[in-house]
Amino acid sequence: MNIIINLIVYLVVFGLIWWLVSLLPLPAPIAQIVRVLFLVLLILIILTAVGILPGHYLPPIRL
Repeated sequence: MNIIINLIVYLVVFGLIWWLVSLLPLPAPIAQIVRVLFLVLLILIILTAVGILPGHYLPPIRL
């Protein structure tokens, strides 16, 4: 249960950072690069959370 709460907290913080960055008036090419980097980071967070990738900042979820 604690692991799921940690994952939810990580995703909420990630969403808030994504929202704040989307408010910045960035030019279109830079905004596209930032969007791709955020998507890669989101995929890494999810893969680390389910235990596919090793990571020390997120505990693996064992179902």
